[in-house]
Amino acid sequence: MQFHHHGYVSGDPRVQPAAGVGLDRPEELPDEVDVLVIGTGPAGMIAAAQLSQFPGISTRIVERRPGRLVIGQADGIQARSVETFQAFGFAHRIIDEAYRIVEMAFWKPDPQDSSRIVRTARPDDDPTGISEFPHLIVNQARVLDYFAEFMKNAPTRMEPDYGFEFAGLTVDDEHEYPVSVTLVRTAGERQGAERTVRAKYVVGADGARSKVRQAIGCTLAGDQANHAWGVMDAVAVTDFPDIRRKCAIQSGAGGSILLIPREGGHLFRMYVDLGKVDPEDNGAVRSTTVEQIIAKANQILSPYTLDVRNVAWHSVYEVGHRLTDRFDDVLPEQMGERTPRVFITGDACHTHSAKAGQGMNVSMQDGFNLGWKLGHVLEGRSPESLLATYSAERQVVAKDLIAFDREWSTLMAKKPEEFADPSELEDFYVQTAEFPAGFRTQYAPSVLIAEPTHQDLAGGFPIGKRFKSAPVVRVCDGVPMHLGHHATADGRWRIYVFADRAEAGTASGVADLAAWLGGTADSPLAATPRGADRDAWFDVKVIYQQAHTRVDIGQVPREFRPAVGPFGLTDYEKVYAADPAADIFDLRGIDRTGAVVVVRPDQYVAHVLPLADTAGLARFFAPLLRSRSERDSARALA
Repeated sequence: MQFHHHGYVSGDPRVQPAAGVGLDRPEELPDEVDVLVIGTGPAGMIAAAQLSQFPGISTRIVERRPGRLVIGQADGIQARSVETFQAFGFAHRIIDEAYRIVEMAFWKPDPQDSSRIVRTARPDDDPTGISEFPHLIVNQARVLDYFAEFMKNAPTRMEPDYGFEFAGLTVDDEHEYPVSVTLVRTAGERQGAERTVRAKYVVGADGARSKVRQAIGCTLAGDQANHAWGVMDAVAVTDFPDIRRKCAIQSGAGGSILLIPREGGHLFRMYVDLGKVDPEDNGAVRSTTVEQIIAKANQILSPYTLDVRNVAWHSVYEVGHRLTDRFDDVLPEQMGERTPRVFITGDACHTHSAKAGQGMNVSMQDGFNLGWKLGHVLEGRSPESLLATYSAERQVVAKDLIAFDREWSTLMAKKPEEFADPSELEDFYVQTAEFPAGFRTQYAPSVLIAEPTHQDLAGGFPIGKRFKSAPVVRVCDGVPMHLGHHATADGRWRIYVFADRAEAGTASGVADLAAWLGGTADSPLAATPRGADRDAWFDVKVIYQQAHTRVDIGQVPREFRPAVGPFGLTDYEKVYAADPAADIFDLRGIDRTGAVVVVRPDQYVAHVLPLADTAGLARFFAPLLRSRSERDSARALA
């Protein structure tokens, strides 16, 4: 964490100085905003949190509830999400309070007595070490609290506007604020009163029954599995030995349980198999009582017993897999002719079972993907065409999610005798670990993702996949750290320069690249606004092959030691060296002739190039950046 560059800070350094729209933020919801987010679920909150880092952009997030969420339905936090939380500054705080999954137990009928269950396997949760971050369980409400804190501490001082329900919208592309949104107050003295807010863009993060989705004519299509599950968050006294371990339990008596321990040391969640549902049931299964769910759980757990002492929350749901045909308001026949004004995210786009722990996690990546793109367009960094990439990228991910969840939920619902191989369930769990952990996503080549022409220069950073961090040593003070952990959710592109064998201060590919970055009109850094810090839009770091004791920081090119803040202070935290105990060049397959790795603001690798390919770097960023002259012309017209 860096601070003091704008002057001495004696308070909480997480509270950034107010700036832009945060200097005089109105308490009441304004009549006009740049972005209006509908819904304070995970997708909406992360999108708003990302936008809170853009001081010149007016963003408001509304919620029909009168206040914060108290009990969240989701609780599984995959490693990719924790990696994302690191960028928002609260990964380690939430790790401290969460339950950590390190292994999963599988229970099946005893071969000698099918009325009893026995433990048959206990594989590691992350056998390949796919991430340095853990798999967690924590109440969704706490995740939202952390994002709310981040927003409130941001330059824009953003806070949710509670007590507003979305009622409808219209779009007029000729208007400066094209989207007219009708809201209805759900709380307070003016409950029931209508309110109109005009916005440049609207983000619908209003859940599976999304009214925003309906307003833009999107179709949610899929299937209903006609299989019901009862779920409860409870505390109990039990003789079941794995009550504090994630378990998949299959009973000879019929039915299954997915057991997930919760944070706090006592609470747990149980998904209890209620069996197949008649297609003509008409929702009657939803009237299943919590007492019936508990009785079914005891039947499955035999010979163990579960004496439930308190239930914090319970529900009944039927597994369904549905996907929206598009994630924005651009009709198929309009593609290429207009840019989107209204987007949908999270459960408004994709619904599936809760048992794979994917809903909150995939939804947050939706919001993260969209948030920075809106910020770049509204701030004038990028053309509006950038916004079309949101639906194109995230719909593919949603399709993969539903395919995975359909297979997992089908396996969970099988009876033991229906498996061709007794270890089929646990084998699937281990073999597909990368997907539920959140690391299978790989965006296809596009304006944002380059062709993998030079992938061999950095094989461990696959283009289109998330940037997998690795240990390095910070040169200025010898502190060992993870390279990716220094990348915050500030909307900046990252350019990681992995040096050739030459030492700092000598003629090298790194020195030539630095001279080009800082001294030519073709450099992406040339688009940085006048008067802004040199690294305001691009965070450029260098990683040398030598040990940090052999890197003379005074000889490192100035482009990696930029002046920041009103005092023009030198930023020394952009120069790194390989850690002899875990050399990043070896760990990530980086060619010793050097390489440039370009990473998007949402942590996905966008390009890999040779050090000398400055023309390739310029070509990549050309369609993504508006030049200073273009921005000046746009402001003059406005």
